[in-house]
This record gives sequence, structure tokens and C-alpha cells, in this order.
Amino acid sequence: MKRSILILIVTLAACAGGVLGAMFTLKFLDISSAAYPSIEARQQSVLAGYSPDTSYNVPGGMDFLQAARSVTASVVHIRTSYGPGDFSVNPLEQYFEAPTRSSGSGVIISDDGYIVTNNHVVEGSSNIEVVMNNNQRFYAKLIGVDPTTDLALLKIRGKNLPFLKYGDSDRITPGEWVLAVGNPFDLNSTVTAGIVSAKARNIHILRDRNNLQVEAFIQTDAAVNPGNSGGALVNLKGELIGINSAIATSTGSYQGYSFAIPVSLVKKVMDDLLEFGQVQRGLLGIQIVDVDAAIAEDLGLNVNQGVLVNRINSESAAEEAGLSIGDVITGIDGHTINSVSELQEWVARNRPGNEILVSYLREGKSLEVKARLRNNAGNETVERKEVSHRIGDVEFEDVPYKELATLELEGGVRVKKITDKKWIETGMKNGFVIAYIDKIPVDNLADLNRILDYKRGGILIEGFYPDGKKGTYGLAW
Repeated sequence: MKRSILILIVTLAACAGGVLGAMFTLKFLDISSAAYPSIEARQQSVLAGYSPDTSYNVPGGMDFLQAARSVTASVVHIRTSYGPGDFSVNPLEQYFEAPTRSSGSGVIISDDGYIVTNNHVVEGSSNIEVVMNNNQRFYAKLIGVDPTTDLALLKIRGKNLPFLKYGDSDRITPGEWVLAVGNPFDLNSTVTAGIVSAKARNIHILRDRNNLQVEAFIQTDAAVNPGNSGGALVNLKGELIGINSAIATSTGSYQGYSFAIPVSLVKKVMDDLLEFGQVQRGLLGIQIVDVDAAIAEDLGLNVNQGVLVNRINSESAAEEAGLSIGDVITGIDGHTINSVSELQEWVARNRPGNEILVSYLREGKSLEVKARLRNNAGNETVERKEVSHRIGDVEFEDVPYKELATLELEGGVRVKKITDKKWIETGMKNGFVIAYIDKIPVDNLADLNRILDYKRGGILIEGFYPDGKKGTYGLAW
């Protein structure tokens, strides 16, 4: 009897243990196969009522979404080649001397294809390729460069292109949010955010033999790396306020600070390059240094900021206006000037012949005088690049629109007379209409001058004869 009871107790304990084990397994260890068709379906069933909308209520002044969306299509990838280029007349040249390649960024600033970038992005290049955000590709012509501000103007043939609206770099203030957009390390359309850290920074990276370089950078902590050069710095309205140009680094990569050329200066340089082919710099004709506490103490000045005039050039705008050595310039056109970089920027916005109002201190007295700026040659006239009808021993002429229409061309230049041996050896005949050089459209004679001005090495010339016959010629340039 006792034995039967023992067996019964053991049996009941085993059953109870089995039931408890099964319950534990079902509760804590899911060993069954999924009873739903997909992970997404499972998530939706568990998170019933959850909205997949990823938009959040962002505090005012910190919403980067709209600005990022509106800017990226207007920032392009610029690829340059150096050496023989992509269109060398000697196919073996590229085999033995492969072209060097580099890249940077640019910003479309007009719907018909004008692009601003840094001079150092395109300097010395044999070919410039522009790749848009949607992968459209163009070969760009170089309209002009200004090493003193590190800016360059390019042109591609396009219509209704997305472009960035100019903002007002004078109104931005330290602490304001900005976005940097470009192509660092060939990573297209990269957007980074930061704040304006300072304005009118001079970091001593530009050099000019006449000492006319202008550095009045906007400093930010938006991440900028190699490849960002020439890209956009925008405010949260998506307006262009600067062109990213440099970084403060000991390694070659971003270490916390980047620098952009203010759009107030960019606008003036772009208009000069467009209209004259070169920058028209208005100068006061003075040598200057920043006023600091030590200088103020040595000279007995009652200010610790401003720009001290150390020297005045003979027959300069400053001499004509009556400025003297020892004067401290404190304002230009009503804007406070605290440093040399600020003075350079405000003066550089003007062309020769423009009149500016100079505020200054002399022997403790506040004075003002109007000065009419002059160029580096000492006169008030602007200088244009002359358009030549003769390049080497070849004569050219513009082609009337009616003839261009017959050839179904938007632009072109006729070869009027060839006496140059190199051109004769190509097989080209008089009357040939040049339509492209290295795939770059040639619109007119001024365009031809401009393109050949910056070309080095072999070039590929394409066009048509009056009878519609196509011609392609390689020329050692």
C-alpha cells in the first residue's frame, strides 16, 4: 500500500513538473514558427496606431529640412583634369603621361548656367567637368578668376537650372545656424550644420604679388573637408551667404573650424568677371595695420580697435582725399571698421571711380572724408580684356545668327584666314565654323578668346563648314 502511494506521488509530481515546464517554455521561450507574413506586418500589428511619419516639431530656428532640400540641387560637383587632359591630340600622351585629376564643389547662381567656385579648385586645369545632383554632366568654360579672393566664375550651357538666391552676409551674426553643402571626399550632396563662429577672419592663406589679397572669411563650425571647396554656405532660408574655401587644420582634414568667402564680396567679383573678364579693384592706396592695445598705448590713441594708416601711396585716392599717416580709420560708408580684414572687404566691394565715405580719427577728433577709389595703376578707369580677331597667325570672326541657324548651332566662330603652320597642319580650311573646343560650346569671338586664354596642351576642335560638313581637328596648343 505504501509503495503504491509512493508511486502515485512520484507520478503526480512528474506530471506537475511537466506542466510547469511546458508553461515556462511557452511563456519565456518562443519556439513556434512565425504566425505572420513579414516582420513589417508584425511591427504594424504590435504598434497599432503608430504613425510612420518621421517629421518632428523642431524648435524655431533649428529646422534644417527645408533649407537642405532647396539647396542640394544647386550645388554641383566639379571635376578637373591637369596635364594632357581628356582630349589630347596625341592618344599615346595619356598612356605615358596620365592626366592628374582633382575635384571640388560649385554653386549655380543663375538659371542659364553661371557657377561660382574657388580659384584653387580650377587653377591650372586643362578641362573642367560639372556634374549636377541629378547626374547631368557638362563641360564648363572658365569665364574668369580672381586669385586675390580665391574665386572663379564658370559657365555651362543650360536652361532653367536650379540656382541659389543671394543672401545678405552683412546681416548674419555669430551664433546663427548655417549649413555647408558640397562634395567632400567625392561624397555628393553632403549637408552639414553648424553656427557662425566669427566674421571677417584673416587666416593668411592667400598670396598676391601686389599684396592685394582679401581675407574676410565667415568662420563656422560646420564640418568642411577636402572636396567642399567652392560649395555653399547657406542660412536656414536656403540663401547663399558664403562660398566655403578653407579649413583650419594640422592634418588636412576637418578639425573644428571652416571658412567661407562672404557673399557680399562674391557678388561683386562675379559681376566683374562677367562684365570685364577680370576683377576691377578699387583701392585707397594705403598700407595699414590693426590697432591693438600696444599700438594704442605707444601712439597715445584713445581707441583699441580700428585700422592705423602707416603709409600713403603717391597720387592715390587716400592722398587725394587728404588722409595722413597716423590716422585711424574706424568706418567705411557708415559701417564700423575694427580690423584690416574688414576694411579690405568693404573697400574691395567697389570699383575704380566709386566714391566711399571714410570715417577716421586724427589727434582724438572724429572726421569724415569722401575718397574716389583708383585702380592699381593709379587711375579711376575700369579695364576690359580686349577681344582679339587675330590669335597667333589665324584670323577669326563672329558668325551671323542666320548662318548659325542654318547650321543648327547656338553659337560659333568662323576661321577667316589661316596662316599659322600648326593650324594648317591640322587640315582645317578657311570658312570652318568652330562650335566646340574640348566639348565646351563656343558662343562668339569673346568666348573663343576666353577659352583659349586658359587652355594648355592639346585641344580638340569641332565644328562645321558652310555646306554642313562636320570637321574634327586636334591642335597642339
